[in-house]
Amino acid sequence: MATMRFSTNLEFNGCLANLNSPYSQPKSSLTKPFLCVQAPKGLSGNESIQFSVKPRGFGRMGVGSSLPKRISRVEAKEGLTYKDAGVDIDAGTELVRRIAKMAPGIGGFGGLFPLGDSYLVAGTDGVGTKLKLAFETGIHDTIGIDLVAMSVNDIITSGAKPLFFLDYFATSRLDVDLAEKVIKGIVTGCQQSDCVLLGGETAEMPDFYANGEYDLSGFAVGVVKKDSVIDGKNIVAGDLLIGLPSSGVHSNGFSLVRRVIERSGLSLKNKLPGGDVTLGEALMAPTVIYVKQVLDIISKGGVKGIAHITGGGFTDNIPRVFPDGLGAVIYKNSWEIPTVFNWIQEAGKIEDEEMRRTFNMGIGMVLVVNQEASQRILNDNHGSQSAYLIGEVAEGEGVRFL
Repeated sequence: MATMRFSTNLEFNGCLANLNSPYSQPKSSLTKPFLCVQAPKGLSGNESIQFSVKPRGFGRMGVGSSLPKRISRVEAKEGLTYKDAGVDIDAGTELVRRIAKMAPGIGGFGGLFPLGDSYLVAGTDGVGTKLKLAFETGIHDTIGIDLVAMSVNDIITSGAKPLFFLDYFATSRLDVDLAEKVIKGIVTGCQQSDCVLLGGETAEMPDFYANGEYDLSGFAVGVVKKDSVIDGKNIVAGDLLIGLPSSGVHSNGFSLVRRVIERSGLSLKNKLPGGDVTLGEALMAPTVIYVKQVLDIISKGGVKGIAHITGGGFTDNIPRVFPDGLGAVIYKNSWEIPTVFNWIQEAGKIEDEEMRRTFNMGIGMVLVVNQEASQRILNDNHGSQSAYLIGEVAEGEGVRFL
């Protein structure tokens, strides 16, 4: 059984009624990731397709939701990797390459659709196997915040203001009280994003999910003026990288986290080693929603590119915003890494490179700015909305840590 939930938005419906904008036809290129406005063959001028696959693993297509494999005796003596936990980032990259042949222009954090002098910017995501921890801890009232965060944080990388959000809640047997808790979190996330929960779907599918379990997906749409799109095209060597702190693991890498927990022998009720909360509380901390902070920074000028640090970590996400030939130099000791990451690395004996390609390491959003803007941002952002100078743009592709 599927139940659709929608509210009306007359202003937006009016916009759709007047949608006559033809597609522009940019040359498709995965190295120019922020613009996806080309219509594949077979689509009319009023339709658009956008695929965006990133690790949640790349989680955009749900790759990170597989159960962990059994630890072999050899693995138990060696450092864990995301691939050991069942998530193959390289396979996700290959899938993006293949999809690009069918839908040219993909690869950005959000898809852009032309509407008059603006673009609608859309994003979709889930929360991956963080749901498994929600089931185990019984913490259901914040997972909806994670769901909203993963989509709205993606679309603000283009400079878009979120307009509305849609959710999909699926379960084998509907527990109304539990579902209410989840949707309450979604409402909170929308409030933090200054957007509307416009509707959604509740799907009850007997025998499809384990008893007491559910799955979530979310979809966000925002808007940005065409002359205000942040696309990274003007980034040059010498520009600076500003990092906005995360609350912890956010919603990526949980297939590996769960393998580390299994190896450590700890319970989610145990105190986080070196911390002052339980392991479960630390891991379930809701994803930071950066909408208001980032849009305020953008409004003051100087922002050239933005990367949402999700699955793929620093290594795969930061380069997505750069023009060809440029890369990043990261200052390793320029921010405080949350205790939970230190525990994950130690308990899982995970190499630095693997940590940086899997987790956000305490930085959930990276802004590429000119030097004048960097000083203003650092001076203006303190306390709960702090910011760090974490690196610079340099000649040569890739990400280096110094």
